[in-house]
Amino acid sequence: MDTVNHFFTRATALHARSEYALGFVVCMWLMISHWSELDVLQAILLFAYIDLIGTVPGLWAYIRSPNGQISKVYYHVYNFLHSFVTQGVVMIAYVGLFGWQWCLLGIPTHLFIDRFLFNNYPKPLGVAFDPVKHPVFAKFEREYAEFDSGSVDWKAVKKNENSLTGRR
Repeated sequence: MDTVNHFFTRATALHARSEYALGFVVCMWLMISHWSELDVLQAILLFAYIDLIGTVPGLWAYIRSPNGQISKVYYHVYNFLHSFVTQGVVMIAYVGLFGWQWCLLGIPTHLFIDRFLFNNYPKPLGVAFDPVKHPVFAKFEREYAEFDSGSVDWKAVKKNENSLTGRR
């Protein structure tokens, strides 16, 4: 993935997932190493509330829908609750109200697990709420696999792209 090609290849997805796996390991190590100071119930609640609010209602609507079409509100709620920015603000507010507590690591642990174990990222509005390969993406993957990138003059492609958009 880069600034103009918004997709992962198998290799780049594995690379990103390995980074999130490291974040998960660090959070778990910190919680375990501070076990005596960890409020386990509160850590579980902070871990779980993200899905209880952000995933369960949308998944329930998806399951009940005859064709999988659900309100885009569920996508927005999912993306909002599964955002490191949102959860960073939640953690800052929590610290401001109650002070630092090790249970707060339940929040990034949830997000790291979603990214590394389940490969879940923000949900685009044009895909199924419960992951199903988009037919257009399946076609793209086939074409990308057959594409010989070694035979492309990338500078000519960029020059042509820039001339079409008026950029320099």
